[in-house]
Amino acid sequence: MNQSDLFFGIPFSHVFLLLGWVLGALLTGKLLQLVIRRASRSKRFSHRKTLQVFFISVARPIPFLFLVIGLRLGLSPLPVSAGIQAFISDIMAVLLTISIAFFVYAFIDVINHLLTVVASKTSTKLDDMMAPMVQKSLRVVIVILSLVQIAQILSDKPITSILAGLGVGGLAVALAAQETIKNFFGSLVIFADKPFELDERIRVGDFDGFVEEVGFRSTRLRTLDGHLITIPNGELANLMIENVSKRPHIKRTLELGVTYDTSPEKVNEAQQILRDILTDHEGQHPAYPPRIYFKTFNSSSLDLVATYWYHPGNYWDYMAHAGFVNQQILERFNAAGIEFAFPTRTLYLNEAGSH
Repeated sequence: MNQSDLFFGIPFSHVFLLLGWVLGALLTGKLLQLVIRRASRSKRFSHRKTLQVFFISVARPIPFLFLVIGLRLGLSPLPVSAGIQAFISDIMAVLLTISIAFFVYAFIDVINHLLTVVASKTSTKLDDMMAPMVQKSLRVVIVILSLVQIAQILSDKPITSILAGLGVGGLAVALAAQETIKNFFGSLVIFADKPFELDERIRVGDFDGFVEEVGFRSTRLRTLDGHLITIPNGELANLMIENVSKRPHIKRTLELGVTYDTSPEKVNEAQQILRDILTDHEGQHPAYPPRIYFKTFNSSSLDLVATYWYHPGNYWDYMAHAGFVNQQILERFNAAGIEFAFPTRTLYLNEAGSH
């Protein structure tokens, strides 16, 4: 054969055949991908979200798979040496592994969608975070398994030897990533115990804020000042968590001091005013009636105490009601001539020269 008819020792006819297979397979894959995507957007599947997600997921890796098939069909008839043929076989095996992994990787979107649907039907918002976390975990597993398979293909070693090597390396990585592992198990504890949900207000240590996100490594808390706090889950799982949003009510203890020249009748009237204001008040629960008492004789006042509970535990509604109660007390006490006490001190001075 004339050397001008060869391309690196390969006939041009085989080269053109290879290019034809590759381009044809790639165009076929792209066309099939386009058809599947358009079908998923049709009205026929408008009410079948799961099928839409399935078609979109499957469509993503199709061009790459067809490209691998085209390469395989185009490279098979090439007149090359046994060594090069073995090398081509290994490369094709690697590409086939990648294409299968790509399919499974994309299909995880379907699993994520199904988990999201299930989580949306539960009462807790924390379950909504499970779907993306499971999605990330499965994808990491797919990538690791694919790399192990590729390593086996390229090294010609049994998978047990590779796993043994990974075990030694994994031990070193585990020792270096103790905090990461601790945080991962901390996240599992949080998801199992569910001490809080998304958008709930919690107090942890010195922080008070709303839960924005729970991940594998950390939980993000938006404080009342607007700052974003990131707390490692390993640490969070061992802390005392106060869930403010889950409180059924807000308790208020109101202490009022009246002057010492207030008569017993006026003290009784003051207590009755408090009862009138707080009995059957807004947000009162039948099991938690208000409590009003003449508490004690203070150094500069006669102290009355009123305790009541506001249901539900919405802070801003509680504050609005507290302001209303304060206004009513001020108006009623002033109308009754009952004076509020304030700290006073009486000084007795001796006359000049007296002992």
